[in-house]
Amino acid sequence: MKFNASPVIYPETDGQPIAESDATRHYLFYAVEALSLHFASRRNIYVSGNLFIYYEEGNNRASISPDVFVIFGVSNRDRRSYKSWQEGGKLPSFILEITSMTTKKQDEVEKPQLYAQLGVTEYFQYDPTADYLNPQLKGFRLIEGHYQPIPLEPINADTSFIYSQTLGLDLQLQTQSQPVVGIAPLPRELRFYDRQTGSKLLSRREVEQALARSEQERTLAEQERDLAQQRAEQLAAQLRALGINPDEISS
Repeated sequence: MKFNASPVIYPETDGQPIAESDATRHYLFYAVEALSLHFASRRNIYVSGNLFIYYEEGNNRASISPDVFVIFGVSNRDRRSYKSWQEGGKLPSFILEITSMTTKKQDEVEKPQLYAQLGVTEYFQYDPTADYLNPQLKGFRLIEGHYQPIPLEPINADTSFIYSQTLGLDLQLQTQSQPVVGIAPLPRELRFYDRQTGSKLLSRREVEQALARSEQERTLAEQERDLAQQRAEQLAAQLRALGINPDEISS
C-alpha cells in the first residue's frame, strides 16, 4: 500500500510582533510604503517587508523574513508569503534590516552570510536609535560572492548618504533637529531620495498630508483672490458714487 506524503506547510507568520519598538516599526513602515509608492508604476517590481520568503521547495525551514525587500522581475501584487520556485526563482536584490537590540547579532553576522549565499545584491542596515550600529546606517554590495561596504558619504554637517545602485536611490541620514549644547545629538532619521529629481520619497501618510496642505493652500489662495476682487469692486462703486469713472483711473 502506498501512502501519499503529507504536503509541506509553509507558515505565513511566526507569531512574533512585527517590530521590537515604535522606532523600528516606524521606519519599517516608512521604507515599505515609500518604496512601494516610488515603484508603483513598475508592474515587475515587488516591494514588501516582514514577509516569509521561502527559497527551497519542500523545505519550510529554508526561509528568510527581511524587514524591507525589493524583488525585480516579478509581478507587483499582494502575497501572503513568497515562494521563489513559484516566481521563476527570483529572490530579493535589495534588503534593508532595521537593527535593534535583539537583532543586532543576526543582522551583522548571520543574515549577511545567508543573503550573500542567496545572491542578494545589496544589503543595508539601519539603527533608528543609534544604539547598536556605528555608523547608524551601513550598506554592502555583493562582489564576487562577498559583501563589500559601500561608503557613507557626507552631504553637509547634518546629512550623509549611501547610494543604492540597485534601487537608483540615495539612502540619507538626516539630523532631526539642532542638538542642544551639552546634550548628545538625536539619532539621525532615514529617508530615501530620488537623486534624479532631488525629491524625498514619502510614506502614504506624508503624501496625504502634502495633498491636504496643497488643497488648503489652494483654498486660501482662492479666498484671497475673491477678497481682493470684492475690495476692487467696492472701491470702484465708491468712485462712481463720487462721479469718478474707475476705468479712466486705471487707464
